Amino acid sequence: MIKNISNLGDAAIYYDFGDEVNQDINSEVIKFFKTIQEKNIPGVTNLTPSYNKLIVSYDLRVTNYKEIKGKIENLEINEIQKSTSKKLEIPVCCDALHSLDIHRLEKKLNLDREKILENFFNKDYFCYMTGFIAGMPFLGDLDHILRTQRLETPRVKVPKGSIGLTEQFANIYTFESPGGWNIIGNTPLDIFDSSKEKDPNLVKPGDIVTFKQITIDDYKNYNE
Repeated sequence: MIKNISNLGDAAIYYDFGDEVNQDINSEVIKFFKTIQEKNIPGVTNLTPSYNKLIVSYDLRVTNYKEIKGKIENLEINEIQKSTSKKLEIPVCCDALHSLDIHRLEKKLNLDREKILENFFNKDYFCYMTGFIAGMPFLGDLDHILRTQRLETPRVKVPKGSIGLTEQFANIYTFESPGGWNIIGNTPLDIFDSSKEKDPNLVKPGDIVTFKQITIDDYKNYNE
């Protein structure tokens, strides 16, 4: 249920579904996003979904706020949509070389390494959104015993493929990037492939992700 609609700058509309972050609200955002996407409304240049918001950007040379808002209000939002979501298994190596913050997590969570990894791998994760850097999936929901804050001092460089934990989310760094999430491992999979212009994201909003632990040898030989 949309709570508020407002201008965002002079060429975007901000649809606010509330402050809560959960799968029910996010599913409403995704359903709304997909409906608008399928209609190919003239002038709409970009759709940006998040946990509980949707931004609709448009070209002022083609349309305007009042016209776009009116067209979207008149759309029939399908309550039953063909599901395009998928379930993915992501291999992760948690060798000491890749689990950069495991000792910090042990102290912060008051859990040993084995308990942290057991809990992390024994769960399905829901992709709420992608963003921050291209294709980076934000995956929830971590069990409460694994939830902690970001690093006090963010890293200048987080290696590509790193799996990070913060608050209720896990994410996957699709490129080397600055970042302050707690790094628990690394995947050899390419989560974002820029050579695929139409479909570069391996993980998309609404997908379900499971993680599978692999050894350092498996990691090194994965793409051979």
